[in-house]
Amino acid sequence: MRILTGVVALIVFISACQSKEKAQIENQSSVHKVVVQEVLHVNEYTYLRILEDGNEKWIAAPTVQAEIGKTYYFKNGMEMSNFESKELNRNFETIYFVDRIDIEPNLDVITEIVTPNNIDLSKRDSIDLSQKATKPLLEKEDVKIDPVKGIITIAELYKNGETYESKTIRVRGKVTKFNPAIMGKNWIHIQDGTDNNGEFDLTLTTKMEVKVGDVITAKGKVSLNKDFGYGYSYKLIIEDAVLVK
Repeated sequence: MRILTGVVALIVFISACQSKEKAQIENQSSVHKVVVQEVLHVNEYTYLRILEDGNEKWIAAPTVQAEIGKTYYFKNGMEMSNFESKELNRNFETIYFVDRIDIEPNLDVITEIVTPNNIDLSKRDSIDLSQKATKPLLEKEDVKIDPVKGIITIAELYKNGETYESKTIRVRGKVTKFNPAIMGKNWIHIQDGTDNNGEFDLTLTTKMEVKVGDVITAKGKVSLNKDFGYGYSYKLIIEDAVLVK
């Protein structure tokens, strides 16, 4: 009986080892090994022309100090066709947006997270490209927007977010940040001078173009806990916003 139990245990152990080895192989197969050929920096993003198995392609990620000729690794990526970068004044037939590249192929282990403003690839084990996108440096500005009937303030919106979820509302504020042509959208940050427990900044996605400093009134749908992937995650956001009077 003991011999039979031992044999069964050995079979289970071997099976577990084989399953683990298979999972590791499958995981590694989804990792892209590339060599950087060209680096283009824009506001908060880096475009990289890369070479993978003899084929050239473009990827884009939150700002990183990648070096031409060096080898990097990334996993997955969101494909965008006929993508227009207005900052570069350039169209990409195909480009992949990724949230992280690494100098090591094991992307399941992040040995050290660093900010994109202080990267030395020769001394770092890993680069987390999602940190800057998920936690942008936002400063509360001295903004005063007069109350207008039918306009929801930022403080009210954050305080009672669940009440407004999936509803189309109007907001008004000063544009403090404008990031065009990211994942097929323009991204606007506004402030109106109100604050709810430190929440003073509101993000809108849109097709419209604005300038930092503009005071705008916009209409759009409220979404909560929205995760676009690739570093763009929001507690509350206004989607598909349009300018209104």
